[in-house]
Amino acid sequence: MPLDGPAMAAPGEQLRRRKAADAGQEPASPTGPGHDPAGCPARLRAGTFWLTRIVLLRALAFIYFVAFLVAFHQNKQLIGDRGLLPCRAYLKSVQQHFRGQVGWDAVSYAPTLLWLLDWSHMDANLDALALLGLGISSFVLVTSCANMVLMTALWVLYMSLVNVGQIWYSFGWESQLLETGFLGIFLCPLWTLSRLPRKTPTSRIVLWGFRWLIFRIMLGAGLIKIRGDQCWRDLTCMDFHYETQPVPNPMAYFLHHSPWWVHRFETLSNHFLELVVPFFVFLGRRMCVLHGALQIFFQVVLIVSGNLSFLNWLTIVPSIACFDDATVGFLFSSGPGSLKDQVLKMQEEEAREARPTPTYGCMVRQAANLALGVLLAWLSIPVVINLLSPKQVMNTSFNPLRIVNTYGAFGSITRERTEVILQGTASPNASAPDAVWEDYEFKCKPGDLRRRPCLISPYHHRLDWLMWFAAFQTYEQHEWVIHLAGRLLANDAEVLSLLALNPFADRAPPRWVRGEHYRYKFSRPGGLHAADGKWWIRKRIGPYFPPLSLQNLKGYFRSREWPFPAPAEK
Repeated sequence: MPLDGPAMAAPGEQLRRRKAADAGQEPASPTGPGHDPAGCPARLRAGTFWLTRIVLLRALAFIYFVAFLVAFHQNKQLIGDRGLLPCRAYLKSVQQHFRGQVGWDAVSYAPTLLWLLDWSHMDANLDALALLGLGISSFVLVTSCANMVLMTALWVLYMSLVNVGQIWYSFGWESQLLETGFLGIFLCPLWTLSRLPRKTPTSRIVLWGFRWLIFRIMLGAGLIKIRGDQCWRDLTCMDFHYETQPVPNPMAYFLHHSPWWVHRFETLSNHFLELVVPFFVFLGRRMCVLHGALQIFFQVVLIVSGNLSFLNWLTIVPSIACFDDATVGFLFSSGPGSLKDQVLKMQEEEAREARPTPTYGCMVRQAANLALGVLLAWLSIPVVINLLSPKQVMNTSFNPLRIVNTYGAFGSITRERTEVILQGTASPNASAPDAVWEDYEFKCKPGDLRRRPCLISPYHHRLDWLMWFAAFQTYEQHEWVIHLAGRLLANDAEVLSLLALNPFADRAPPRWVRGEHYRYKFSRPGGLHAADGKWWIRKRIGPYFPPLSLQNLKGYFRSREWPFPAPAEK
């Protein structure tokens, strides 16, 4: 060794330095930032969450982007000026309920920016909210930069849509996105647009807010299953789930035909992941990391096996809060000036420096985080009571802002799949034996027996999803089905954009439309029907609603203040 070269530390000294660096007691790199004493690239220290915040924000922005994209493509047809359930009529009913005044009572019952806008152009209002949400979420997703102003804007914009969305937005993932988005506000500095805002470290209160959310989501889902349906207790639910879920995908076809013992293992695994694993989050860093990894793996399996909107993608977001920088560091490059390199330097500076004197801004921020913790604890009281109750309900909000909610999924499993098939005919006599009835096809729900199940997650076709519910209830419980039939009788282009196939696209509208009720089952791989190219087999149950003509529906539309459709000319 050259005499003028640097003396190499003894092995024991090297080990001491590394341990001290890991404990934050001395700089990890005497040879330069980002390197250990031997000159090798340094590893991120556990216990900081700079990179975790970036992953969380980008994941949340992605979900917001998908949600606003769905809203932009479908809101006009569902809740617009001529939608199946116009939100203007809904807001008027809320206003009338509170004595015709747009006061605090009405606004607090349905918090939405639409109260402040011109109702005569509701389509434009809905598009504006969705496009603004798309723009902000795209910015956060691409740049990883966000502040409280932008994240609050996303939360308010989506809440404004959910609270007028009526039945189309009545599912648990809407409240779950609002709760996740509300927590996302407190991940960010007030004004600064920086990926690594040094003056705003991620609060442990906010992280535990996310962990508390994933704990409640999974435990609530597990408890509602055990309490809700015998098949979850005798381990047979997965014999039916893949075939009867709202919108199956191609993988569901093959999973449905798995051996019986595979289905038993799936059900047991589900109980373990939803009833046992959630408690790992409270058992220290390593078990918390294991919890996050298992839950993300579970959600990926669910994504592969069905089209459950963006629910499973969204459930991954709070699981990310189980990881610190040392865990998520592999997602980032290690080059000079990279985010990972900057975090390494920040960790080394923090290890060398004494605890800084709190500034006024820091104290305000700490007070805000503390207030958040108190708010979450207070709003969690009815949620915890519901979790402990033998009469547990799922997917319920206890406040109009949907900050803390109760969750659950598939508390009961249907044993048979039924579908409503809408049909039209050009025959002047609907009861004539020679009347030819032709099927309408939806974007994704089962219809044509030879059409392969679709793969759309995380995107979501709201009308297809509601048709699944309508199939095991009656049309009297879903008046919008009759509204849909009336629009089909007029060949209404706006509503038909929600469908995949209109058999009357190139000719005059149908004279009659009816709903037929069918029982659907997967064909067997290699069986007679599969050899004919059929994914499904079906058997008619009976009529769902009788043949209707446009003239039949005039009074029905007028009584509900729905715009009467004018027949399209061909």
